[in-house]
Amino acid sequence: MSHNSFGHLFRITTWGESHGPALGCVVDGCPPGLPLTAEFIQAFLDKRKPGQSRFVTQRREDDRVEILSGVFEDDRTDGPVTTGTPISLLIRNTDQRSKDYGDIRDKYRPGHADVVYDLKYGVRDYRGGGRSSARETAARVAGGAVARRVLDGITIRAAMVQIGSETIDRANWDWAEVDNNPLFCPDRAAVPRLEAYLDKVRKAGSSVGAIIEVVAEGVPAGWGAPIYGKLDQDIASALMSINAVKAVEIGEGFAAATLTGEDNADEMRMGADGKIAFASNHAGGILGGISTGQPIVARFAVKPTSSILNPRQSVSAAGEDVDVLTRGRHDPCVGIRAVPVAEAMLAIVLADHKLRHRGQTGRDGAVAWPLR
Repeated sequence: MSHNSFGHLFRITTWGESHGPALGCVVDGCPPGLPLTAEFIQAFLDKRKPGQSRFVTQRREDDRVEILSGVFEDDRTDGPVTTGTPISLLIRNTDQRSKDYGDIRDKYRPGHADVVYDLKYGVRDYRGGGRSSARETAARVAGGAVARRVLDGITIRAAMVQIGSETIDRANWDWAEVDNNPLFCPDRAAVPRLEAYLDKVRKAGSSVGAIIEVVAEGVPAGWGAPIYGKLDQDIASALMSINAVKAVEIGEGFAAATLTGEDNADEMRMGADGKIAFASNHAGGILGGISTGQPIVARFAVKPTSSILNPRQSVSAAGEDVDVLTRGRHDPCVGIRAVPVAEAMLAIVLADHKLRHRGQTGRDGAVAWPLR
């Protein structure tokens, strides 16, 4: 299987399966001299790990990360620092229940990657989906934590803005609330309603999708490149690569089609600080594939979890018509745990583009103002 790596100058390669002994990530291209400890990485993994509420899979994994290489410490370094060599991160699987999947060994779950893995490779790890499992995203979150060390001064945050047909009230948006509830919801008033909705879905043995919004603040103007190196192009690719994601938008996204040219244009004036001041941010912080210095805003839609308790029509490897229901421990809304994954993937893209911009221009941001 190819295509397990993402990025150019800052690059991650993930490995491992849902029910294998371990999974992990190799980070290549991280600059030397950056402080990095397992405890720093662990804080981000703890946001993603399963079993933390009734709204996610009850698989119990501590997701303890081990740093195997790429970090060094002695009396001169003031703690562990990166060396510039590949950073290898290991996360052991400790709570696999492979017997839960025996019934689907030769059956294909509708909505899952089962059938296409068999059609492409002729062999499939049916235990939890193997490589196609959302368990793989733990390795991304670990790699994203390393990327944050490259992004000094940049804040990356994500939140759940919609579950199924239930939406939040953006007038109530409070970033401080995101870590105060199991849904990563920024609208405290909406949480009881969303929880009641998810409880109904969960008790029915079904699942539902979600929309996640991820925002990066503090990104300087100038990152990204025209045509085939666009910053928004790489963000879309990174977010679309997350399991179960079916749509990505930047800024106004699809809603931009309903605006006029006058409404959509982000008008500019010179600010009191001598820098450009934008009157709006319909572009989501990116114009022509290059960052504007405004917050970068992206959203993506996650489909309903395909592993559900209610029978669905399918076929077997022998070409027979069968009914499939999936036993085991599954998320009624897999989008919930996609919130920290979204932050990680955006961090990886931005770290890569920071290094690419520095390599091409010798600077970390835009040229000095005024331009002429």
